[in-house]
Amino acid sequence: MSTRHLVVSCAVLLLAGCEIPGVYPDPKVLAREADAKATGGACRHALRGIEDCYTLNPKASKASVFAGWKEMDTYMRENKIEGVASVIKIPVEGGALVEEAVAATKEEAAPKTKEPRSGKAKAS
Repeated sequence: MSTRHLVVSCAVLLLAGCEIPGVYPDPKVLAREADAKATGGACRHALRGIEDCYTLNPKASKASVFAGWKEMDTYMRENKIEGVASVIKIPVEGGALVEEAVAATKEEAAPKTKEPRSGKAKAS
């Protein structure tokens, strides 16, 4: 019996230090899931709906995006954090920039025109 226990314990000790292929998750898959979760959280903070987030990020895993969105929603509600509407800067003819806010109502998303920046700083 003792020889048998010795052989089993040696086998267990030898296998304990081995990395068996396929046992651990692929790091690339874990990174993609973490990115999708971060994307979902960013969408929630930017006041985007989950469906819009799915549409804007078609390659991201919907389950991970939703998990990130939901986690950020819970965090924002618990800490009474207001979201920040995302603003897209669109160049138009003449070098001016038009800021278009992505918002729920047309009044909130009214475009604002900005003057183009010149390379010279204004003296005060």
